[in-house]
Amino acid sequence: MNRILLTGGAGFIGSHLVHHLLQDSGHPPERLVVLDALTYAGDRASLQDLSGDARLVFVEGSILDRGLAARLIEEHRITAVMHLAAESHVDRSIDSAEPFVQANVLGTQVLLDVFRRRWSAAPPEQRHAMRFLHVSTDEVFGSLEPESPRFCESTPYAPRSPYAASKAASDHLVRAAHHTHGLPVLITNCTNNYGPRQLPEKLIPLTLLNALEGRALPIYGDGCQIRDWLYVGDHCRALEAVLHRGRPGETYCIGGECERTNLALLDTLLALLDELQPDASGQSYARLKTFVADRPGHDRRYAMDIGKIQSELGWSPQETLETGLRRTAAWYLEHRDWCASRGHHRQRLGLASAQAQQESGVAAGRAG
Repeated sequence: MNRILLTGGAGFIGSHLVHHLLQDSGHPPERLVVLDALTYAGDRASLQDLSGDARLVFVEGSILDRGLAARLIEEHRITAVMHLAAESHVDRSIDSAEPFVQANVLGTQVLLDVFRRRWSAAPPEQRHAMRFLHVSTDEVFGSLEPESPRFCESTPYAPRSPYAASKAASDHLVRAAHHTHGLPVLITNCTNNYGPRQLPEKLIPLTLLNALEGRALPIYGDGCQIRDWLYVGDHCRALEAVLHRGRPGETYCIGGECERTNLALLDTLLALLDELQPDASGQSYARLKTFVADRPGHDRRYAMDIGKIQSELGWSPQETLETGLRRTAAWYLEHRDWCASRGHHRQRLGLASAQAQQESGVAAGRAG
């Protein structure tokens, strides 16, 4: 598994994974081919510091381009696919589901088809080591009640948004490729990621940036939706562990063991901001919190049971929510120019002002 095709490698999680594989991995790849369509969520600049690494090949293109995907897999003799490319913003899927079906469902099937062709033609000793790792989400499982057991690998699927439904469909296609053709696939379902370089449309960076600008911080409903938060660096370590040590055909749930209500998360984040960058008024940023109407189909709770990946692969998260948030907030405070250059993402979503936020229904209560 030393020649990897990584889709979505210019995105938030993908770019962190590229850095991890090339700089911190215990199994560094001989060749890492990054395929990214560079839509609004992709940023090639996030890989700029790796431009001199001869192992890295960056290709701008879509996973829907069957000819391109097949050429890359054959030309670079790919032995593993790490499939992260996806449309992933729930609010966007509510506005228009079709792009999510195209990218997440059809795009995944294209990759399965072209990788299976390569796998089928490979010598038996090479086929044994090849893998297709599909990175999915906890949202395929639906919503948990506050006292319900956490999601696990055997939890029935019950998606409740177009985004979640598209990811559930892609998971089923990956699993079907294993049972029908014997393709050595792996599936991971992870909780909410956060960390440096996450787009300002997501909850944590959106809250940080709007608070620093003195904007209202809308919170959906009562703010008691619960999410399990996973630091992106921990997620990258988990994906590497699954790729190299996971059992083909298996699913692994990945979580941060950091369940918090959205309201508690914002309180922690704003208190941290009070410490690191006090407001000129002398008041706490908490004064900016504003409750607004809940959004359609807002799941109440997500949480992962990570017992399987802990016991089988020896992985556990290293960051607590407090340490991860501190690292994240410090990065955003030190990279205000990066944030300013991506401010158009907030404007495109109607987040330029508190009034626009409430009119559009896209609030800081959205768990990114």
